[in-house]
Amino acid sequence: MGIAEVALHTMLGAFAGRSPASSLRVRTDTRSMRKRSTNLFYSTLGGPPKFLGLRSVECQCQRIDELAGVIEAGNGTWAKDTVNKASHVLGDVTVPGQAVGGNASLNGNPEKVLPRRRNLSSVEDEAWDLLRESVVNYCGSPVGTIAANDPNDSNPANYDQVFIRDFVPSGIAFLLKGEYEIVRNFILHTLQLQSWEKTMDCHSPGQGLMPASFKVRTIPLDGDENATEEVLDPDFGEAAIGRVAPVDSGLWWIILLRAYGKCSGDFSVQERIDVQTGIKMILKLCLADGFDMFPTLLVTDGSCMIDRRMGIHGHPLEIQALFYSALLSAREMLTPEDGSADLIRALNNRLVALSFHIREYYWVDMQKLNEIYRYKTEEYSYDAVNKFNIYPDQVSPWLVEWIPPKGGYFIGNLQPAHMDFRFFSLGNLWSIVSSLATTQQSHAILDLVESKWSDLVAEMPLKICYPALENLEWKIITGSDPKNTPWSYHNAGSWPTLLWQLTVACLKMNRPEIAVKAVEIAERRIATDKWPEYYDTKRARFIGKHLGFTKLGLLLGTL
Repeated sequence: MGIAEVALHTMLGAFAGRSPASSLRVRTDTRSMRKRSTNLFYSTLGGPPKFLGLRSVECQCQRIDELAGVIEAGNGTWAKDTVNKASHVLGDVTVPGQAVGGNASLNGNPEKVLPRRRNLSSVEDEAWDLLRESVVNYCGSPVGTIAANDPNDSNPANYDQVFIRDFVPSGIAFLLKGEYEIVRNFILHTLQLQSWEKTMDCHSPGQGLMPASFKVRTIPLDGDENATEEVLDPDFGEAAIGRVAPVDSGLWWIILLRAYGKCSGDFSVQERIDVQTGIKMILKLCLADGFDMFPTLLVTDGSCMIDRRMGIHGHPLEIQALFYSALLSAREMLTPEDGSADLIRALNNRLVALSFHIREYYWVDMQKLNEIYRYKTEEYSYDAVNKFNIYPDQVSPWLVEWIPPKGGYFIGNLQPAHMDFRFFSLGNLWSIVSSLATTQQSHAILDLVESKWSDLVAEMPLKICYPALENLEWKIITGSDPKNTPWSYHNAGSWPTLLWQLTVACLKMNRPEIAVKAVEIAERRIATDKWPEYYDTKRARFIGKHLGFTKLGLLLGTL
């Protein structure tokens, strides 16, 4: 079984392997963990722990397990029940038309055999060597991988940090190799960096927010010029370009936590009281009441993988797909206690509303375009057909010519009087993986990818979105961003990291030949080009101008 096939089974709960997780060390100085208050679980332990000094000569870190490893009584039975359920890492929700999660055979189709490919052990070995070189250690233990590892870049900016979203594909690759320690360490250390204080100012991260990234720094100890200590320095967006807080970090963290439990069989991590508290804080942050009337999550530009101004503010598809997946994962992991009842009830209600909203209002195919083309506007009533007052003239000429007779996709965004008809790959692929898309919609998305292969894949998979913003539209929406020029970076650049999501989506829908074809295209150039982050031009013929080299947690799930 190839790594990609194992990834499918892992993500969808069919992987049955078990292995004890390794012990985890934690840094001992709390000063550099910004806005951190542990009173929520210290009261359970009878006061804060005693910290030892950390020196570069000999690391004497206490284990995180000793700080907050209190597991509530009765969770062992709950964990066994969870394992025995016919559930998935990403779960499911009982909604009419819901696609059944899991492997292709669950959809009633016989599993296809992956086409044989030439031996690429040398390419895969090179990828693994480079990935291991990018591992970041803290107190002698691995805690993640840096975003990019380019030895020729003297000014890597924040590429030398461990990003939560960037580590997810690397983490899944490590899980599939049976190397659970680095993922466990990453999960628990990022939890310790989570913002726990309720703030009232406009410059501090909100309670429950996960950092976008963190860096291991070595600083001298006070009063001893010969001794040093390692600290984790998180970035919640204060130093990021545009100063935007990451919405997707907490969602990815929950998804990876669920994948870790399903793959390793170590459910003790998700049962810990501090981890349970961290999950609840993320959920409360996402489920908080606000001014919005929709079940989708309202976010600003730059709060996800597309971390620059690209006109995705509002309710971008990528965040909604991750939100749905995180809600399902959290529902499987939350322990059944009195304090969780209201949260689980709100979670279930949101899942039902969110799935209906996305499937009904974000979906577009030839039939739906015909309906929009004949929309009446200014309809006032509860039973209005054009509920969001969409003007038919918003249907762009490019879409009329581009939409295939067979196939469809979820649009990028939906707000009053606005539909963003661009195709966003991550949101659509993750909708398949998480079963946010129905079975019929999932196949239609893959039909569209096949039909528009020359546009979405071309000479290097996979376009992050399509089409590019150009001319005056590019100037107005991006602010004339020199990095997001047409057909570059986030403005319809081609990102190999999307290959692993394409592969899992194709395997789930029993259409592996699509992924094999895409991976074979990538194999021709990716190693020779030194594993670049993205490619430029409409057909992805050039290596991106502004990038980090050796970004490869991405391909290890497909090689």
